[in-house]
Amino acid sequence: MKATVKQVIRTVSDKKRSRVTLEQVAKHAGVSRATASLVVRGSPNISKETRKKVLQAMKELGYVYDRVAANLRSQRSSTVGLIITELDNPFFSELLVGVHEALDQEGYTVILGTTFDRPEKQDALLSTMLEHRVGGVIMSPVPGCSTEMLERLRQWDIPVVLFAREELPPGLFDYIGIDNVAGGRMAVEHLLERGHRRIAFIGGSPQSSVWKARRAGYGDALRTAGIEVDDTLLVPSATTRQGGRMAAKRVLQQPNPPTALFCYNDVVAFGAMLGLKEEGIVPGRDIAVVGFDNIQESGLFQPPLTTVAAFPEKIGACAARRLHERMKGDDGEPKRTILHPELVIRQSSGKRE
Repeated sequence: MKATVKQVIRTVSDKKRSRVTLEQVAKHAGVSRATASLVVRGSPNISKETRKKVLQAMKELGYVYDRVAANLRSQRSSTVGLIITELDNPFFSELLVGVHEALDQEGYTVILGTTFDRPEKQDALLSTMLEHRVGGVIMSPVPGCSTEMLERLRQWDIPVVLFAREELPPGLFDYIGIDNVAGGRMAVEHLLERGHRRIAFIGGSPQSSVWKARRAGYGDALRTAGIEVDDTLLVPSATTRQGGRMAAKRVLQQPNPPTALFCYNDVVAFGAMLGLKEEGIVPGRDIAVVGFDNIQESGLFQPPLTTVAAFPEKIGACAARRLHERMKGDDGEPKRTILHPELVIRQSSGKRE
């Protein structure tokens, strides 16, 4: 019988209790973990009184400083692992720019890996990065992460910063992302203001935390307008142009088709508009289309795409800076940084009716 996530976290915690940790020393001495860390590393920036309290706590608890592990962490410090789901989506290309610009300023080398949303590929990449002694990892986890992977991340004791997706239990690692619920609500409210009442949500996987959040915003906006969510208007698909193309054609075959499409992301929206054109339907005139991400191509497509800006480059830079802080000794509680989306109105959503 497989262990649950809670059981794994409990097991990891139990294992750590088998040896005295620096956190326990800090608590016993009445100081922060960062202060205790400075003491064991021989920092001169600690008062004699504080140093004495920490050393006494170490003696009373039987704490042994693992200098070998510390040296290994130091050797890793110039290399960072970056794990994304795909390169075809320009969202990740733009995010990479933000990561690289921030890390280049600090002199880091980046090892890049792509999971293609396959858990086994993600596990293999993480193992490879550990073998290369990375000092930390920035990653967008695949849906349905295994409890084994969670346990491995906790045991490795290196900084991990998540971005874009919240597929792991909250509060375990730092997270940087966009407010997907607000973004979904924003997109649908815009379509409602345009006079639409049958609005489809197409693209993406229901197993994804991002899909669930954007679906929640979609539902909130409809219910606020007094409209019940029609499950037949929820059409998941691959997050590709072909996926969007096929999803748009499927939803239009319904007896009472929608007059507007809210697409999971811009790539799906591009595919949807291509599919509409193949059916002789003009996006922005015959049917409204809204995307999500505001990648650079969205303003160049025909018609230009109305979309929700998710600021991928900014997310990448924030994730990189947060990892740098962790690698330099920040041992505080994990932080959840949520950026606010913005609606960018272009021609694909038509005119107000």
